[in-house]
Amino acid sequence: MLRLTRVTKIYQHAEVLKDASWEVVPGERVGLVGVNGSGKTTQFKIILGEVEPSSGEVTKPASHKIGYLSQEFDINPENSIREELLAAFTEAHKIKQELAAVEKRIETCSGEDLDRAVRALDRLHREFEAIDGYGLERKVDKILPEIGFATEDGDRPVSALSGGWQMRIGFGKIMLREPELLLLDEPTNHIDLETIEWLEAFLKEKAIPMVIVSHDRRFLDQLTTKIVEIERGKTRTFKGNYSLYREQKEEERISQQAAFERQQNELARQQVFIDRFRASATRSTQAKSREKQLDKIEKLEAPESELKAVRFQFPEAVRSGKEVLAVEGLTHSYDDNILFLDANLEVSRGDKIAILGPNGVGKSTLLRLIAGMETPLEGKIQLGEHNIHMAYFEQNQAEALGKEKTVLDTIGDVVTNWTDTQIRSLLGQFLFSGDSVFKTVGTLSGGEKARLALAKLLTSKANFILLDEPTNHLDIPAKETIEKAIQAYEGAMLLVSHDRYFISKTANKIAVIEDATIRIYEGNYDYYLERERKEKAAAIKAVEDRDRAVKQEEKRKKRMEKEKERKEIRASKKVKRAGDAD
Repeated sequence: MLRLTRVTKIYQHAEVLKDASWEVVPGERVGLVGVNGSGKTTQFKIILGEVEPSSGEVTKPASHKIGYLSQEFDINPENSIREELLAAFTEAHKIKQELAAVEKRIETCSGEDLDRAVRALDRLHREFEAIDGYGLERKVDKILPEIGFATEDGDRPVSALSGGWQMRIGFGKIMLREPELLLLDEPTNHIDLETIEWLEAFLKEKAIPMVIVSHDRRFLDQLTTKIVEIERGKTRTFKGNYSLYREQKEEERISQQAAFERQQNELARQQVFIDRFRASATRSTQAKSREKQLDKIEKLEAPESELKAVRFQFPEAVRSGKEVLAVEGLTHSYDDNILFLDANLEVSRGDKIAILGPNGVGKSTLLRLIAGMETPLEGKIQLGEHNIHMAYFEQNQAEALGKEKTVLDTIGDVVTNWTDTQIRSLLGQFLFSGDSVFKTVGTLSGGEKARLALAKLLTSKANFILLDEPTNHLDIPAKETIEKAIQAYEGAMLLVSHDRYFISKTANKIAVIEDATIRIYEGNYDYYLERERKEKAAAIKAVEDRDRAVKQEEKRKKRMEKEKERKEIRASKKVKRAGDAD
């Protein structure tokens, strides 16, 4: 069990945590949510002992083994998969390295040096056996299929794997240490949908208590049993997954709003009485009494509307023609890596198409080809003929911002007709407020640059927009801003994202890149999932039917062979009886 009790953390210039109090017990999966900078990672560091709290208490068993999957997991690309997994056993790994060094020394030394080396070799072998070093490979072979590898994959180099598969190895290393508590810090960052879905299924099967920090709302929905919200340094606990938490928050906001309005109406009614009879000879005493009562009443604050951050819309753009984009016979490759082979894609006005597929399949390349940043080897990429104005947001878009400009000028220079209030309102939705709007771009963090670049895109008057991972580095409120803006956008859009919740809220069509071609699903993300489920079920059924047919055919052949044998035996007996009769 892990418990935080009234934990605070004060840095030199800011109080990050004021009152963090929550717990996780066996069987629970806690989602830790809050805007960027609210103290989620700070709490992880306090739990891990990397940071001391300013006050408060962290309760956990002294022998508690904690598994921590950070955003940047430690992987040595020079190792094989098996070697990298064995590195999880730190002591055994160290002894094995020493054994290899001694064995190499034995090949060249002699005399007393050889005697010492042989003794060292014997000692190391005994130490290795004492910690069951030779049994560790069995544990690795056992976990390989659990994290999606075949046993024979163990000798493959880590360097040949995608980020998603490397993440599986990182997670496998954590599980080999048999943790009693898991801390997961943005585990779905930079991995493809297939790996995210694998991780969900893997974690669901584990009874280990876990704490998850994630901006992936669908991931939180699938896994969490409790949500701990951090707001202004304080924590509150809500039972259920992320969607239930949001429902409870909305019900709470409505209740608070109703109570606030009731109190305001009553205060106004009482104030009317006071103003009317304050100077009355007969009722002034009563008016003064009511005025004193009003002064004593604890005034309710108006709840902050959670709709404030989602009111922005793309500026109205010129209406395009019905045909926005035609991709015909697209063939493109890098050396021997064929990404597209005679692929086709059509985009019409109002289409919001999410492009799906594993990492490395060509999603970002397709956007670059459409944007004219690369030239296809073969095929045609043609924009529609009527009023097509395209904008492109690439993953490293933030690096294209002018470093010397301020945050305020970066937006103000592209929307010259906006007021300062309008610009600040937009920037506020992307967490730039107060004096932070006067920071120069060169001093911003990577996440801040990404948010600013996205805010700049939202000022575009384009009627055809390409978005490549637009929600990277964004917290949930900022994602909701983008979702609302896209939902209200009347132009066409192609977007690449690993955020399934974001896709489900924005896309009305799905394009899947597989086998160097593009498959279109004429429906939203849920429709695509249902179609995919049915297609997989149909494929499994087809295999089962084929196997059943093969088995039935084998049985039929066996019956025929047996029948043939019986006929031959009967015929042989008949011949024999005829011979005996003669």
